[in-house]
Amino acid sequence: MAGIEARFNLAQGDFSLDVSLGLPGRGVTVFFGQSGSGKTTLLRCFAGLERADGHLVVDGESWQDGARFLPVHRRPIAYVFQEPSLFPHLSVRGNLEYGFKRLAAKERKVGLDEAVQWLGIGPLLGRGPDRLSGGERQRVAIARALLTSPRLLLMDEPLSALDHRSKAEILPYLEKLHDSLAIPLLYVTHSPDEVAHLADHLVVMAAGRALASGPLTETLARLDLPIPMGEDTGVVLEARVAERDRKWHLARAEFPGGSLWVRDIGIAVGGAIRVRVLARDVSLSLEHHEGTSILNLLQARVEAMADEGHPAARLVRVRIGETPLVARLTARSAHNLALEPGKPIWVQIKSVAVIE
Repeated sequence: MAGIEARFNLAQGDFSLDVSLGLPGRGVTVFFGQSGSGKTTLLRCFAGLERADGHLVVDGESWQDGARFLPVHRRPIAYVFQEPSLFPHLSVRGNLEYGFKRLAAKERKVGLDEAVQWLGIGPLLGRGPDRLSGGERQRVAIARALLTSPRLLLMDEPLSALDHRSKAEILPYLEKLHDSLAIPLLYVTHSPDEVAHLADHLVVMAAGRALASGPLTETLARLDLPIPMGEDTGVVLEARVAERDRKWHLARAEFPGGSLWVRDIGIAVGGAIRVRVLARDVSLSLEHHEGTSILNLLQARVEAMADEGHPAARLVRVRIGETPLVARLTARSAHNLALEPGKPIWVQIKSVAVIE
């Protein structure tokens, strides 16, 4: 599948952007980093709102190179901002139809009913924007963007202006876009929680540079990135439900190299599940321990170790088959276990510590 090739160089006063990226042609790519890292500037370069030097090729078509620069109005994109700019004089249906009706029928890749269903806004169609909650307005804005049938969908921190309840309301709808969209979605955030829920591909930004770019699990497992994740340090695993233990309300989530018992949230056997394993909830042992409350005991091999901001703490990356995990432990424990790359180890993970 053709993807995205981008090279941007831009100087703005004391800030400079210098990135070179190859991104997948489908799924959610998240630009993650702290404020001022260049995430939004990078997104604006993709949109053509910033005129950077370099090139941009989307699905084999050049939008920008040394000889041409497609202005924003000629790029087949849709852009969702932090604040949804709905037309106040139109109903929800009117807002959705505004761009949709301006497309010829043969150019429509997303149907009105389809977008309404994806975003769960059927009951809202007759309302005006002033009668919507913040989360509802943003869901309408996303549906409206999809109905322009873009080849590239851009979202700039669309949840940052929402309260916790509204974020929790809209996240499940954004998660559906993983499987529903046949186009790439570029998503800017500084929230580790949004990364865990939404990203397929992760680009880590700092000081106008892309420090890392790659599949979510492998990128989160890197120990060399100077982006402090704190209590959110860990990995996200794409898994399948292999078994359900109805008596104890547990499900076994299988991933390449192993499986984890997690809380049963009703996904049928064979269904996809995304689990988040935090480094603080992973412990290491030289032996397989019987008679423990911990259900998940997996054989692994140490891959790498790194300091974590304080001389007492260490991060350890281990690999279970094809899958990396990260554990946080004290430097004393790492010394007592004589940990080093290549050493076999047992990984212990509490089921209740796995976030679906």
